[in-house]
Amino acid sequence: MAAISSASDIRNTVTAILKIFREIRWGGWSLISLYISVLSGVVVALQYSPETPLYSISTMDLLVPFGAYFRSLHFYSSQLFFLFSILHLIAVFEQTQAYSTKQWIKLTATLPIALLLLFTGYILRGDSTGSSAGLIAEAILLDLPFIGQPLNDLFFSISDNGMKRIYVNHIIGLGVLWGWLAWTHIKKYMVPFTQHIPLTIATLLFSVGVAAPFDPEHLGVFHISGPWFFLGLQELLIHLHPLLAGFFFPSSFLISLALLQKKNRGYRWYMLYTLIWLLAYAILTTIGLNR
Repeated sequence: MAAISSASDIRNTVTAILKIFREIRWGGWSLISLYISVLSGVVVALQYSPETPLYSISTMDLLVPFGAYFRSLHFYSSQLFFLFSILHLIAVFEQTQAYSTKQWIKLTATLPIALLLLFTGYILRGDSTGSSAGLIAEAILLDLPFIGQPLNDLFFSISDNGMKRIYVNHIIGLGVLWGWLAWTHIKKYMVPFTQHIPLTIATLLFSVGVAAPFDPEHLGVFHISGPWFFLGLQELLIHLHPLLAGFFFPSSFLISLALLQKKNRGYRWYMLYTLIWLLAYAILTTIGLNR
């Protein structure tokens, strides 16, 4: 009887926690963070030159009035936008089961596009982290047979065009694509700043005290850690062929996520694979953090 009661208490506690989690307005927080990111990004873009990325960022931080602040605001609000988007997707997962297959695939596709927005932002810094991440991404794409070169020409093309292609994709192409994919889901939301004053103030104040990362070249440093969301992939690239680690491994997760609807046959297997993938990536990321 005691064991049954204990199991019931645990179940009730988990149910209560999930209810609280689902009631948090993750979607609104994500959109507010996106608004701040876009507005601060406009200010940053006016001071940025893709021809001289490292010089642009250094000048912005040291010489432009409030330049370092707006760069920090853009950086942290963008990170929050991505993190809140993930939490929102988890919170509304049950509701989205009523979506058509097309709607669900478009919604889940917003996550890798948002990740690409973050990733291209890191590359545009032109520092040691950004430059290394860009070169690794380009090398992975060029390893892909048939489609690698066209994809690289579309998204990166760093060797031929420097930061120009990435800059255009970051400020226009990827943002427009994300908006088109998410529009069906977000068009019903009205999220004014007045409804999220604490989050807005917290983001503004946090950006005052914590500078956005910037990693100039360090002589004698042979291991450069990429963006936090790239660490697991970076670790896997050490042990596997780039085609397996850089393409098939992340692609398998995106395919599993796109198929994660209860009406699909094999739903439980897709759910199991998704959870195992996330656990494996968390372990790889932890290893990467300790290098």
